[in-house]
Amino acid sequence: MYTLSDFDFNLPPELIAQTALADRTASRLLEVVGEGAHATLSDRHFTDLPGCIAAGDLLVFNDTKVLKARFHGHKGSGGKIEVLIERLTGARTALAQIRASKTPLEGSTLRLADAFDVTVGPRVEPFYTLVFPADCLELIERYGRLPLPPYITHEADAFDEARYQTVYAMNPGAVAAPTAGLHFDPALLARLDAAGVRRATLTLHVGAGTFQPVRTENLAEHRMHTEWYEIPPSLVDLVSETRAAGGRVIAVGTTSMRALEAAARDAIRAGAPAGTLRAGSAETDIFITPGYTFNLVERLITNFHLPKSTLLMLVSAFAGYETIRAAYQHAIEARYRFFSYGDAMLLTRTGPRPEDPSP
Repeated sequence: MYTLSDFDFNLPPELIAQTALADRTASRLLEVVGEGAHATLSDRHFTDLPGCIAAGDLLVFNDTKVLKARFHGHKGSGGKIEVLIERLTGARTALAQIRASKTPLEGSTLRLADAFDVTVGPRVEPFYTLVFPADCLELIERYGRLPLPPYITHEADAFDEARYQTVYAMNPGAVAAPTAGLHFDPALLARLDAAGVRRATLTLHVGAGTFQPVRTENLAEHRMHTEWYEIPPSLVDLVSETRAAGGRVIAVGTTSMRALEAAARDAIRAGAPAGTLRAGSAETDIFITPGYTFNLVERLITNFHLPKSTLLMLVSAFAGYETIRAAYQHAIEARYRFFSYGDAMLLTRTGPRPEDPSP
């Protein structure tokens, strides 16, 4: 039984990437094949990716788009506040985190960005409902600031506004980027197409809870944040075709992984065979730790994650605990760049291939 301390490691602070590389594909790629002491760790460049993936394999991308979700403002009393939009809930409503010296009361008014007022609605723990005076997406994009992760120490600038979005971002709603996708540019996508690699998208709106620390040694006591995702019918068809032809489903990022595995888990709970994927949208609070049985994803492209984070637990479940420990130690010694603006890994799932559902 693993505990929180099992996922701690010492990371030199200078390895936390503070800025993105100007060239998206200039990052490094650590390819990990095998398990434990038998794992092979290969230092590559991200531009090598097409040679690491077989024709007929399917890359699944998350096409969410990051909102300019951070606001500074003040209460009617003049007290300063900071607001981080968590998710949109309607044309004029959203859930948000609010930092203030005193808890804002329901019905009170907040002035954001010295531009417009919002009304505080009912509390939806741990968030506040905010009612906007007009279309909230329009106001957020016009007056908000890009919310960089807490370990990045500078304020977002014009460069960040371009680089903290994937080139294929389409559906606004996230407050953090699906960072494994930041390494792709149109030229690399074209090379993957030419190599016979298939592509598909889903949407999972990444919430601020992705940075929420685990506060209990007993992992079973941790409660995951929820995130909204949607699986389109076209993805269901491509996954079925790929697996039937012997290809592998490769998640681009832990957010794509969470959506795929949540949908497959829910299908099993509804009585479908293992490996079934169904179209539709839902909320998920899936918490993947070592011992989890993966139903769909066979390879994973991902960045390097924070100590004691739920994402480190996820990749440890996927590639093997000892494998990830060895890979992270290698990455530190080889001076890889860590976290959202850092380098990437290509992992292979341990254990046998998931069974295809019966027709």
